[in-house]
This record gives sequence, C-alpha cells and structure tokens, in this order.
Amino acid sequence: MIQVNDRIPAGTLTALGDVGLQQFNPTEMFAQGRHILFAVPGAFTPTCSEKHLPGFVEHAAALQQAGVQTITCVAVNDAFVMRAWGKALNVNDKVQLLADGDGSYHQQLGLTKATGSFGGLRAERYAMVIEDGVVTHLFVEDEKTFGVSSAEHVLAALTGE
Repeated sequence: MIQVNDRIPAGTLTALGDVGLQQFNPTEMFAQGRHILFAVPGAFTPTCSEKHLPGFVEHAAALQQAGVQTITCVAVNDAFVMRAWGKALNVNDKVQLLADGDGSYHQQLGLTKATGSFGGLRAERYAMVIEDGVVTHLFVEDEKTFGVSSAEHVLAALTGE
C-alpha cells in the first residue's frame, strides 16, 4: 500500500468533459503544490453521496484557505457515472471527479477491496494530501467506517485543529 513520503505513481484516470473523454495522469496532476485525492467505493452509494463527497464540496473554500489547490475524488466507476454523480450533487468545479474504470490505478496504490457481487473490485475509502508529488497525509478507513477520510478530518490535520 502507498505510504506517507511515497511519490504518487503514474497512471490513467478519466473524466467526461465538454470535449469528450479526457485522460489524466496523477503524477502530472499533483506534481506541484498541495492537493487532496480521496476515493469512494462507489458513486451514488449512501455514505459516498450523503457524507463523503458533500463534505469536500462544503469545505472546499476552507481547504483552499489551508493551501489546497485542487480536490479530486476518484472511484472505480466509469467517467459517465462520475459526471452524472457530480451533476446530481451539484459539485460544479469545487471537486474534480475522476474515474478509475477498471480499478487498475487503485491496485497500483494498494487501496482496493473486493466486494463480490455487490460491485466487484472497488477502491478503499481514503483521503490523502499530496504536496509536490509526495504523499504527506494518508487516511484510510477501516471496513465499514467513515471518519478519518472526511473533509473535516483532513482539514483539521492541515490546520492543526
């Protein structure tokens, strides 16, 4: 599993934008500055839709005041689902939603879980802070919990509160 002080690895994440499917390489995205990358097990699932993503949307301004340049949410879903989820929750440009369609990027990070017939391979629920391409904070949830990867917890870690 990726650890604090590791460099964020290269990979391919996708989004459905105004010009069609776009690919993003996390190594390039997070090369300079302070960024938050968090993952949810699945778009449109209860905790992800009611707490995890909305928390980052709600606290986006405070996170930016703490020096965060971008907030990115990723899930093992396709880019079409991620775009629809963002529209349904009125995310706008506060959080970028990216897809790891086959879970290969999360396998590389060592942050996957098998959910069987529920959804197959999924990302663990986590949040990380990346500064100049290096993971400085990593918060991975225990099974069926939500707290350490929340926007509130990440903000407290960044502000020392």
